[in-house]
Amino acid sequence: MTHWNERWAKAVFLWLMLPVLNQACADRGPESSVQRPAQIPAQTPPQSPAQVAAQSPAQNPAPFGPEEIEALVAPIALYPDSVLSQVLMASTYPLEIVHAARWVRANPNVKGDAAVKAVQNQPWDTSVKSLVAFPQILEPMNDKLDWTQKLGDAFLAQQKEVFAAVQRLRARAQESGNLQSNEQQKVIVDPAPAGGQTTIVRIEPANPEVIYVPAYNPTVVYGGWSYPAYPPTYWPPYPAYYPGYYPGAALATGFAWGIGLAAAGAIFSNCNWGGGDVNINVDKAANINRNFDRSKVQGQGGRWQHDASHRQGVAYRDNATRDKFAGQTPGADRRSQYRGRGTDTGTRVGATDRAGASNRATAADRGNAGNRASVNDRSAGGASNRGATGDLNRASGGNRGSYSGGGRDGAFSGVGGGGAASQRDFDRGRSSMQGSGYNRGGGGMRGGGGSRGRR
Repeated sequence: MTHWNERWAKAVFLWLMLPVLNQACADRGPESSVQRPAQIPAQTPPQSPAQVAAQSPAQNPAPFGPEEIEALVAPIALYPDSVLSQVLMASTYPLEIVHAARWVRANPNVKGDAAVKAVQNQPWDTSVKSLVAFPQILEPMNDKLDWTQKLGDAFLAQQKEVFAAVQRLRARAQESGNLQSNEQQKVIVDPAPAGGQTTIVRIEPANPEVIYVPAYNPTVVYGGWSYPAYPPTYWPPYPAYYPGYYPGAALATGFAWGIGLAAAGAIFSNCNWGGGDVNINVDKAANINRNFDRSKVQGQGGRWQHDASHRQGVAYRDNATRDKFAGQTPGADRRSQYRGRGTDTGTRVGATDRAGASNRATAADRGNAGNRASVNDRSAGGASNRGATGDLNRASGGNRGSYSGGGRDGAFSGVGGGGAASQRDFDRGRSSMQGSGYNRGGGGMRGGGGSRGRR
């Protein structure tokens, strides 16, 4: 009986609870008792490289506008064609401009063609070597590094637009009566090339053996300036190269001519106005630069080709330019190059240009390559070499700012101002390389105890 009593008690209890449970289910709704799977957010489809690049405006800035290009070329548009072409090429190697300007300051009595011969063995690009004959150009390029880099960026990405801007400015100078033949130059007007709409204004030295470089105020010689948003770059004539001019003096006609330079041997190129590029005379280039590679120019039909190996780690302005040129360096590892290492299996950028006890403006110019960069020297018990490197330029701190002219812009100071930024990049890259075991295999850097023999 006890067992049946328990069953009856449970049945009565369930019967009494049934209305309560039905009411609870009605309040929560019919779907509440069904457990749904957690909703998974929709996955965003992977983006293409083009979409990623389009979302990175810092790496893909808009092209230079015509007014901005005119402002960049304004201070050099009235140079002789040959000199102009070499300035444009050299502007794509801003760090080597720093090295060359410091060399000029250290050798003030070596001038013209003699200066060009004296730097034949320097590891700079041919265009940079040629400018040691024209210190009145090299100094402002060094002092205005921000402008120099922008000019080079524009020339690399928009070469034809740069030449077109030069022609527009020359036409304005002519219309204003400020560009004409004289004792220093010949101004030649050629008819428009086939398919062209405007004439071509060429400027040549009156005497091919003597070259004059004009200094002028762009807001005067071009008959005023129409783009207040893009004021032209301007530097007053340097008194050392333009006798009779002193700071604060106005240029009555907008021009200062200075002293003619016997520097015909420094000229190796010219503007190809019809093609919108630069023509190279390979024989003259080889006379300036013993390391000149004829094949690079001859393979381009005699046209200039930018050489990324002379860029020395300076970043390109946009991805398209970087992809076009940075990948052309033989054996280059792009990530290593932009971290301050060179193009040859992790060595520091510009190791061959680290000579001179007073040269510390950049990480690329801090000692002789034989003292530190050579694995053979380092493995041959070269402790004395490395010790000398440590003292090489640190004692000469007074020279670290010697090349920073009063007009230097700050945007490029990381490269020109003592090489601090380049050194930090190198140190960061070196730490990453050591942590990842980069170059530990094969003995390329440490094989045979060569790199460790000095500890």
